[in-house]
Amino acid sequence: MIVARCVGKKLQNSRDVRTQIAPAVMAVASPPPRSFTVGYALTSKKIKSFIQPKLESHASTKGIRLVAIDRNKLLTEQGPFDVILHKITGKEWRQQLEDYKQKYPDVIVLDPPEAIQHLRNRQSMLQDVAQLDLCDCHVGVPRQLVITGDAASIPGSVAKAGLRLPLVAKPLVADGTAKSHAMSLAYDKYCLTELDPPLVLQEFVNHGGVLFKVYIVGDQIRVVRRFSLPDVQEGEDNCSGVIPFPRVSCAAATAEEADLDPQAAELPPPQLLDCLSKELRRRLGLRLFNLDIIREGGAGNRYYVIDINYFPGYGKMPDYEFVFTDFLLSLARSKGQLVVGGGGAHGGGSGNTSS
Repeated sequence: MIVARCVGKKLQNSRDVRTQIAPAVMAVASPPPRSFTVGYALTSKKIKSFIQPKLESHASTKGIRLVAIDRNKLLTEQGPFDVILHKITGKEWRQQLEDYKQKYPDVIVLDPPEAIQHLRNRQSMLQDVAQLDLCDCHVGVPRQLVITGDAASIPGSVAKAGLRLPLVAKPLVADGTAKSHAMSLAYDKYCLTELDPPLVLQEFVNHGGVLFKVYIVGDQIRVVRRFSLPDVQEGEDNCSGVIPFPRVSCAAATAEEADLDPQAAELPPPQLLDCLSKELRRRLGLRLFNLDIIREGGAGNRYYVIDINYFPGYGKMPDYEFVFTDFLLSLARSKGQLVVGGGGAHGGGSGNTSS
């Protein structure tokens, strides 16, 4: 009996030791939270508009560090970064990204250079939209024609394609420069030879003078209204020639506080935007872009995507610091990383909002 009591006591002590050790082992097995480092390589203009103090401040409270990449040093000599956020072009930069991914295979590059390149050409930009077949969603692109030859050939090409005037003329290359945003409206066939190829000619669609700028940040969607070009009435004889127009979708043209016709001001249905953004994210291979959408006639359920931009002016989007920080936190979670102060997302998940 004495032996039995001793053995029982030893077993009990053994269980007590295991009980005391187990929490310590579990604590060691869980990696401690750390900061999530985002290296950014942007133009000076984009840094000024996007890397604002309110973004840096809010991101830091969630354990996210925004670090400028030094373009005078090799990328592989910097970091390590969890994410590389960039809007830089060129073969040398693409090679640096490839070298960095070889060294750090887990890095997330926003976004892949080859996917971004697809949006730099307005001929290929809208092809994915034109090929969509969305159930219960009437979305398309205006009829368009690409002109790469001599301006003298434009009237004949337009007549052969059967495009209706007026036409919106856009530079073929969309590289973010001032020239790529220099657009105009050609009212009659006689002025078409004044245009400067290479360019894309789009049929102008009356849309009540309102454009919807749809910002996409991962699976989050935000929509704002912008003033656009006024409708053109058939038979108007006071408009002729080529009329340049400014960037109609810039922040200065906001229509959020304007007294708009209720039908024209009504946002596109959330179901349409969710379906469209999800499908385009998959087809384009991008997570950061925006869509310029118009509603035919300013009413009804027929919509057109007229432009797509990579890494647009998010700094103009209301509450962008919260939306973007939430997006970065979702990337950290996708990598299974615990981030210091990473809880409490603002607004949560995906959704459509207007400002």
